[in-house]
Amino acid sequence: MDKYQDDNNAAAPAPREMTFWEHLEALRWVLMRSAIAVVACTALVFFNKETLTQIIFAPQSSEFLVYRAMCRLAEVVHFSGLCPDEFAVELLNTRLASPFFTHITASLYVGLLLSLPVVIIMLWRFVAPALYPHERRRGVPLILSCIVLFLTGVLLGYFMVFPLAFRFLGMYQFGAQVINRIDLTSYMNIFYTTLLSMGLVFEMPMLAYTLSRIGLISKETLKKYRRHAVVAILVIGAVITPTSDPLTLMLVSVPMYLLYELSISVTKRKLAAND
Repeated sequence: MDKYQDDNNAAAPAPREMTFWEHLEALRWVLMRSAIAVVACTALVFFNKETLTQIIFAPQSSEFLVYRAMCRLAEVVHFSGLCPDEFAVELLNTRLASPFFTHITASLYVGLLLSLPVVIIMLWRFVAPALYPHERRRGVPLILSCIVLFLTGVLLGYFMVFPLAFRFLGMYQFGAQVINRIDLTSYMNIFYTTLLSMGLVFEMPMLAYTLSRIGLISKETLKKYRRHAVVAILVIGAVITPTSDPLTLMLVSVPMYLLYELSISVTKRKLAAND
């Protein structure tokens, strides 16, 4: 009986390798399914316009939860300067089709964000069979870390960086003769730029990990240029949040510096593991 089973196993054909055109066809289906996921999420967001606008325009007034939290914190620490005064910045539209296209663009961005895990999983399932087992084991936590770090940066940008920067810029007056009426397009551009920039900045540890794996940087290099990195972080923070408000600059720069230290830690562990 055992001999019969061994003969059957020996006779079983080996898995056939896919040709170039079969790989191309598989990639086409992955891209199509990913596009369907993006379109579905975008449509879901588009037809929930009220929820979308509430989320995007929440930092427009002092009723935003971050401002209320700052006021409660001001009461606890007995520092009234931490609580922002009541305000409401009026947005102005001067272009006929701008509200419609803004709605589409915002839906697409949020749809991409919501479908990001699905798209990455599909791409991973396409690439994983070509990797060695140890590469697959390392790839899963690496991808999850990239997603978590990016979303963390986006959330920090939405709840902390953008509201404080918008409040400062929206309430800043060049003179009593000038009445601030913020253009809708200007608001949305800063909104997108801030969230995307913070999401990308939070990928710093993953970038350091990748560069250390291919031997372009080391722990010693990152530690050597730590002082230079602090200056660069302050400059990048000032660019991301074009405001002279020190609190906003601190809220951007401190997490970026912590990410730099995390990058050193990640690089150190990988170098030690390789050694």
